[in-house]
Amino acid sequence: MKTASRPKTHSKSRITRSALLTATLLTATACGAGTTDTGAGPGSGGAGGPHIRVAVGVDASYAPFFVAGAEGLWAKHGVDVDLVQFAKGGEGVDALNAGQVQMAGNSDATTIGLLGQNPDLRSLLVYEDSGQYLKVVLGPHVKSPAEIRKMAVVPGLSELAATRFLESKDIEPDAVEFVTADPAEIPALTKKGDVDAYVLWEPWPAKGEEVGARVLETTGDYGLSYQHWLLSTSPWLKENKDTAAKVAAALAEAAEKTESDPQAAAQATKDAAKIPSAQTVNAVKDIDFAVRDFTAEDLKGYEDTARFYLDTGKVKARPDVSRTVQRGWFSDDTKGS
Repeated sequence: MKTASRPKTHSKSRITRSALLTATLLTATACGAGTTDTGAGPGSGGAGGPHIRVAVGVDASYAPFFVAGAEGLWAKHGVDVDLVQFAKGGEGVDALNAGQVQMAGNSDATTIGLLGQNPDLRSLLVYEDSGQYLKVVLGPHVKSPAEIRKMAVVPGLSELAATRFLESKDIEPDAVEFVTADPAEIPALTKKGDVDAYVLWEPWPAKGEEVGARVLETTGDYGLSYQHWLLSTSPWLKENKDTAAKVAAALAEAAEKTESDPQAAAQATKDAAKIPSAQTVNAVKDIDFAVRDFTAEDLKGYEDTARFYLDTGKVKARPDVSRTVQRGWFSDDTKGS
């Protein structure tokens, strides 16, 4: 799936850090939340197309979004995009639910757990898959999984991955205390012995190793992989199908660029999100970046995740994945974009 790199242009996408965004988002309704802004505006690279805000996380798995800005691909496909960064992907979905952004990238597992909050959420395509990017980390004092008494988790994908890990080792998840924490806090908690283990995406496994923890295995070693979805909402899509298709087409080209030129992806991600280049280069090795439609096999996995949320009592009703996932949307709606 590697492709030849494309010539660089000098368009750029505006990036808003989540730490600076909190107060702004509280008043975003007055700025047309839930609608598509029009006009290019400063920093758009002169796209001259519809203007939207897209929520992303702050780690190398979001590299294609940063590449699209650095390579001028939003403008090439006729859309003006602001990327709004959040420390956790679930926070971006919350912003989407509130109408403060119009599209978002997030993991399948975390999004499924949030479907009950907004039945209008729609997943349009997959833009990455991996069973290697999330890793199981044991604390410095932990010799084997059998010694785990507390695991740090981030709600969503991390908690699902931790549960499946324990099950793979014949450890009853109810016998282990799950400690909810932000990703950046978890390596330090592990070093102090406040928790015994965690399952997270990079750079947090590497940060754990820096303080004496060790990576035991990847989620793929016990049969768990994740995907990232491009998300929006049904009311917005109804009025803005062409805009969504332009974003998808740009993201597809950016995913190809990320795979074919990891160094360019690393530079774009460093410039946009201050992520060290080595992290992105390693992420490209661990993650399969490619935009595609959903498959029947995907849906089986999503239904298993939906059962996880229901069986563990995290939701009152089973998430309706079949309504959310738009099969064939990418192929059908991006023709000619």
